[in-house]
Amino acid sequence: MVTRVLTVSILAGLLAGLIVAALQHVTTTPLILKAETYENAMRDGARAHLAFAQGEARIILAHGGADHAEGAEHDEWKPQDGAQRMLFTSVATIGTAIGFAALLLAGMLAAGDSIDPRRALIWGACGFLAFGLAPGMGLAPELPGAASAALQARQLWWLATTIATAIGLFLFLRYEAPWLKLLAVVVILLPHLVGAPHAPTPESKVPAELAAHFTSLSLGIQAALWLVTAFMVGTLWPWMSRRAAAA
Repeated sequence: MVTRVLTVSILAGLLAGLIVAALQHVTTTPLILKAETYENAMRDGARAHLAFAQGEARIILAHGGADHAEGAEHDEWKPQDGAQRMLFTSVATIGTAIGFAALLLAGMLAAGDSIDPRRALIWGACGFLAFGLAPGMGLAPELPGAASAALQARQLWWLATTIATAIGLFLFLRYEAPWLKLLAVVVILLPHLVGAPHAPTPESKVPAELAAHFTSLSLGIQAALWLVTAFMVGTLWPWMSRRAAAA
């Protein structure tokens, strides 16, 4: 059983990740690259202003030499634009899809559901609601250069919203008692009533139209990743089960 879960998770995640990575390459990636030009332009402008204000004085850090001080932003490695960046983005997408597949299989097996394409798609849609849409209603996907609150506060709110939405959906869809359905709605709404953390001064280097376009595309890509992964899980699991029974 464990071997089958791992095999299906890897195969489903690989296939779904490759498909969605191709979608990312023509949808969200160009917007990220465009946003980075705004971010870099603002950073270069601030650096030039600082150099002018200091009379082009050289700043030497206590724990590093002049070369380190002047090029500190180049110390951190990042993939180069082009094929290398596309490769690393695709690998991250495939890894995420494998994780989604494992979560779907674990949930369906724990709930005792039969695993087929139709039921897997329902679970995939619920996964997107819990992990994508519900948190995105408070913390929209952000482009580089966007204003945001402290990372830890955003992570905690995202985690609480995901857990609350997953619990609420499970209660609402699994139980018929009216009071449980009402409790499910309250649980789902609670994180949004508390409110997501936002930057005290919501200033962004990115045009609002570009940010809105990225948000909608990002949520669409995440929905596609959940649904394609779920379909692959629902298709591969019965096939692997038949092969195991035949063997």
